[in-house]
Amino acid sequence: MLRIYGSAKSRTLRVLWMAGELGLTYDHKDWLPRAPETRTPEFRALNPNYRVPVIDDDGFVLSESMAINLYLAKKHGALYPQDPRHEALAWQWCLWETDRLDRPIVNYVRHTQELPEAERDPKAAEAAWKEVEPALGALEAALAKSAWLAGPSFSVADLNVAGALYRGLKMDLGKWPHVKAWLHRCWERPAAKRARAMRE
Repeated sequence: MLRIYGSAKSRTLRVLWMAGELGLTYDHKDWLPRAPETRTPEFRALNPNYRVPVIDDDGFVLSESMAINLYLAKKHGALYPQDPRHEALAWQWCLWETDRLDRPIVNYVRHTQELPEAERDPKAAEAAWKEVEPALGALEAALAKSAWLAGPSFSVADLNVAGALYRGLKMDLGKWPHVKAWLHRCWERPAAKRARAMRE
C-alpha cells in the first residue's frame, strides 16, 4: 500500500493531487514540515533530510515531490507522456520549476501576503519578483503555443508546475493571460479541488 508522509500545507500538496488524479488508495501521515514526527529515528530512516514529502510504496521509499510524481505517473501509466519528446518536455518543465520558480514565488508571496506585516521584507519581495517575472514570461511563451506543457493533454508536467504555482492563484497574473488560464484549468480539475480542500 502507498503511504504518503506530509501535510497538504507543504509540497506534499502536489503528491496528494497526483494520487487523486490516479485514483490511488493511500495512507496519509498529515505531518507539517519540521513537525516532531519528522525528527524521529524512524522518519530519518525514511529520509535522512528530515523533509516531507516522502512516500513508501510497498517498501520503495522516495522523497522530493517532483520525483515522487514522475514515479507515480509513470508507474500507473496515466499522466505520463508516452512519446519520448513529450516525456523530455515533462522532465524539462519539472526541472525548470525547481530551478527557476519554486523558491522565488514562495518568497514573493510570503513577503507580500502570507507573513504578518511586521515580518514582511519589501527588499526580499522585490528580489524574489525579479526572478518570478522572467520565469512567468518563459511559461507564458510556452503556453501561448500549446494548451499544455508536455503534449496535447494534461500531464505530470502541468500538475507539477501548477502545483508549485499554487500561490499564483493569489496573484494578479493579468500580464500573463495564458499562464492565468492554464493555471485555473489545472486547479479546476476535480482531483486538484480535493487536494486544495485538504490545504485550505
